[in-house]
Amino acid sequence: MLIRSICCIGAGYVGGPTMAVIADHCPNLQITVVDIDQDRIDAWNNPNLNSLPVYEPGLDAVIARVRGRNLHFNTDVDAGIASADMVFISVNTPTKVRGLGAGQASDLRWVEACARRVANYASGHTIVVEKSTLPVRTAEVVKVILAAAQDSQSQSNGHCTRTFSVLSNPEFLAEGTAIRDLEVPDRVLIGGEDKASVEALAAVYEQWVPQERILRTSLWSSELSKLTANAFLAQRISSINSVSALCEATGADVREVARAIGSDSRIGPKFLQPGPGFGGSCFQKDILNLVYLCRYFGLPEVASYWESVVSLNDWQQHRIARIVVEKLFGTVSGKRLAILGFAFKADTNDTRKSPAIRIVSDLLEEGAQLAVHDPRVNPEQIARDLCLQPSSPPKVNSGSKIRVTTASGEGIWWVADNVEAAVTGADAVAILTGWHVYQQLDWISLAPLMRHPAWVFDTRSVVDPAVVTGAGLSLWRIGDGQR
Repeated sequence: MLIRSICCIGAGYVGGPTMAVIADHCPNLQITVVDIDQDRIDAWNNPNLNSLPVYEPGLDAVIARVRGRNLHFNTDVDAGIASADMVFISVNTPTKVRGLGAGQASDLRWVEACARRVANYASGHTIVVEKSTLPVRTAEVVKVILAAAQDSQSQSNGHCTRTFSVLSNPEFLAEGTAIRDLEVPDRVLIGGEDKASVEALAAVYEQWVPQERILRTSLWSSELSKLTANAFLAQRISSINSVSALCEATGADVREVARAIGSDSRIGPKFLQPGPGFGGSCFQKDILNLVYLCRYFGLPEVASYWESVVSLNDWQQHRIARIVVEKLFGTVSGKRLAILGFAFKADTNDTRKSPAIRIVSDLLEEGAQLAVHDPRVNPEQIARDLCLQPSSPPKVNSGSKIRVTTASGEGIWWVADNVEAAVTGADAVAILTGWHVYQQLDWISLAPLMRHPAWVFDTRSVVDPAVVTGAGLSLWRIGDGQR
């Protein structure tokens, strides 16, 4: 079964980079990424590669090589489907906010809409590939919709010229390293019942991925593997963060503990970095989906176990906000804080479920006045996440410090163009994203810009404690129990 053309429905964080790398390694394929969002498609087609809708290190170089050659972005979804031998469904599957399973189950409306559109416009034999993260047995829904299209055509003209097969090919990308993850994947997982279709997709990946890293499974195993992988990774983050709180209480150092346990070959060092909790589009959504499925299939104890991973993550973020308030004499009302980092992790502009959202929201609720700096996140996105429009930066008062003149007790925030502007006049600095630029800050120069006594709250373990304290600043570092 020879694949000549691919259509990917969904031009987001998964669809765009994935199709770009496939196009780069498979110049024999014509690949079209379609989306109903005209602004997003325009951004992918922007000649200025710094304006791509997704920021990933190395993505701009890949796009420069393949865009217009064998990778195309447009909004003509129906034409893209009609011309494709293989259609990837890579649309959003958010957590339901109402109805059955609200707060846990995935909202599959866009997946269903894609399946119905494929059923209407596909021609010949089409391989439909689930790329979105989906609950177990979602493929059954897609198969039923496509089978209905086949049956309808057979009944109307006595024969069927359109046939379908469904595969599961979940992504295992970490934002910030997505291009590397696609270029040199730990594994490529393909689940399906039709062997010819499985091998057709495997042949695409085999053009750059070693055969031993391409795993074949059943549809249901493939779907569950994606949810379980994210659940296990998130569980490690919550586990080390629970230990970070214990270290602070007992005088231990969580980094030393993590190094000690990570040296055990049965455990390993990955995902043992303490921090403000996990974020991003997948971890919480996938765990809650797993919780819902466990309850649905009559496994309440299993559901409670995985639900505790999310609860601990929420607790860690609220805990950090409380610590900031406590260290600043029990109140941050009217005080200025510099927030360094808003993305959920370094090397991405994604803020979905970012720990910074909850921490900053808690501080705003306490009446803090926040200067927010992030090298990649735009102010409009921050405003949407906080459900609060930015205020104007404060004016310069007499003296050498900038102070906020209002004493209303209302929390406000504004955008700082650089780190120096953010920390000037601040009572504290909170580092919430581990951007490389924050690891290189000159605290000797920054300390005089702040109002003393001043604090640095390092939730990402990026500062040198000796340098910060040597600059005359008080330091709280996550998981550091030093007295």
